[in-house]
Amino acid sequence: MYSSPLEHGSGDDRAYDLFAQGVALLRGGNPHQAAIVLSRAKLLEPDKGSIREALGRALFMSGRIRGARREFAKAVQLDPANDYAHFALALACERTGARSRAVGHLKLALAMRPGNRDYERALARIMR
Repeated sequence: MYSSPLEHGSGDDRAYDLFAQGVALLRGGNPHQAAIVLSRAKLLEPDKGSIREALGRALFMSGRIRGARREFAKAVQLDPANDYAHFALALACERTGARSRAVGHLKLALAMRPGNRDYERALARIMR
């Protein structure tokens, strides 16, 4: 009888394996497949900010901006000191028309990581 490797180990182990697989898919330029894998990881560990952030990236890269915005918002809620999650949420807010909210999250990201050129450029672009 065939047994999936995902059926063994703790939920934490399976979630981590799925997370690692999803991040590898993202790095390989496969955001659609990454979103599928990371969604499965989220089901196992819904309160892991790193999974939510990676899933948000996968959704954003695959054009599913509203879903990405929800995941980044949850990542920020789970870890308010995550400057990248604030930055990513700002980009998703910008794309969905919530410019003032985008500015607020970019300012928070910059306060946490002063001098980050990506954050500075995004803020300058939105403020125009």
